[in-house]
Amino acid sequence: TMQSSGHRFRDVEHHPLLADNDTYDSSSSSSSSSEADMADRVWFIRDGCGMVCAIMTWLLVVYADFVVTFVMLLPSKDFWYSVINGVLFNCLAVLALSSHLRTMLTDPGAVPKGNATKEYMDNLQLKPGEVIYKCPKCCSIKPERAHHCSICKRCIRKMDHHCPWVNNCVGEKNQRFFVLFTMYIALISAHALVLCGFQFFSCVRGQWTECSDFSPPVTVILMIFLCLEGFLFLTFTAVMFGTQIHSICNDETEIERLKSEKPTWERRLRWEGMKSVFGGQPSLLWINPFAGFRIRRLLLRGKKGGPEFSV
Repeated sequence: TMQSSGHRFRDVEHHPLLADNDTYDSSSSSSSSSEADMADRVWFIRDGCGMVCAIMTWLLVVYADFVVTFVMLLPSKDFWYSVINGVLFNCLAVLALSSHLRTMLTDPGAVPKGNATKEYMDNLQLKPGEVIYKCPKCCSIKPERAHHCSICKRCIRKMDHHCPWVNNCVGEKNQRFFVLFTMYIALISAHALVLCGFQFFSCVRGQWTECSDFSPPVTVILMIFLCLEGFLFLTFTAVMFGTQIHSICNDETEIERLKSEKPTWERRLRWEGMKSVFGGQPSLLWINPFAGFRIRRLLLRGKKGGPEFSV
């Protein structure tokens, strides 16, 4: 259950932050961690439930691809029907899984853990009387619109929610990939349902002769499971996609909406919010989950001694 809007202020503390003799748990991070250091790490949340959900997501997409390819398209006598639908479905599946990976492995906007130190405070050059807040859970300076995630154990900038299906928070830096993930999953679910409809019609008309390389009972069972999966995922991801777009256009996260937090920030116009999340003017890059991905940078991380887990 979501807590009241006053919870945020009970969780934070006013000046002073950490005194010289204060301590905090530095097993996962230290006060010297910087944004640059965090950018060079591979982000991954070691949460059992989230990892199981992420693996299930991949297995369900692989199952759908198997049924569409080997049960419906390859046995079809219409060559171009099979080729066009096969290429389209598999391209959408690759885009969906790529968006899922980037959502899961991208830092959602985590505030450096344990940065609420006197040294860090002095570097901020605060104005006299200026008030800042400290999160007592992760001992970090809490920016405006940041919320603490109990699963990630970090404060996340513009945290929308924690999604177990992507094993990560959806926040300032990975919301675009999450929106693409929901969009592509909804598209392949709709595509699979349409193909199932055509296949059932074709099988019934042909009295199940040469309908599939599998026996009629097995074909029916596989297609029924695919229809159930497609319907459930289409409903869930379409609603989530619409919710995300609505939040972006209103410049309001799901947590802020549920807590009925009064905006203390200047809300962006709808189009400005879209450009802020997706980056720049509208283009094909908006729907490309590979945009901004740098293989060279990933290889350089490996040369530094292998991937590091941020959390």
